[in-house]
Amino acid sequence: MALAPPPGAPADAPPAVPARVSRPPVGLRIGEVAEGSGLPVKTIRFYSDAGLILPTSRTEAGYRLFDQGVYAELSLIRTLKALEIPLVDIKAILAARRVGVCSCDSLRRLIENKRDEIQGRLTGLEALRQELTTLLRGWEDCGRPKPAAS
Repeated sequence: MALAPPPGAPADAPPAVPARVSRPPVGLRIGEVAEGSGLPVKTIRFYSDAGLILPTSRTEAGYRLFDQGVYAELSLIRTLKALEIPLVDIKAILAARRVGVCSCDSLRRLIENKRDEIQGRLTGLEALRQELTTLLRGWEDCGRPKPAAS
């Protein structure tokens, strides 16, 4: 089907070319991600600059756009950070997750090691608590021990 010249144009005018429809890029801007995740915009921007989260596209003005999957990644980042896992390791875990390379065993070992480290801290804190309790039982003014009962 041949395109007709635009209305009112001479018959030998070139046919009308449909205007290109420009659609705005689809996605969530950083502010929307921040609002939806409860994290500050500055943190979202930092994670993006560090390569922890990846924008799916950019607007013509250069604003980063993210898809809904960013919320799952931010949740995982929060969890791993709470375990005090370094950002470099978090980045590697997220990258492996994105390409479908299962790093379940290494992640599991990392979490088990962190759990064991926390248990060690708890044991040390409990010993310190008991030591302080013993110290307080014998406490007298100015921190001197109570005299022994005769």
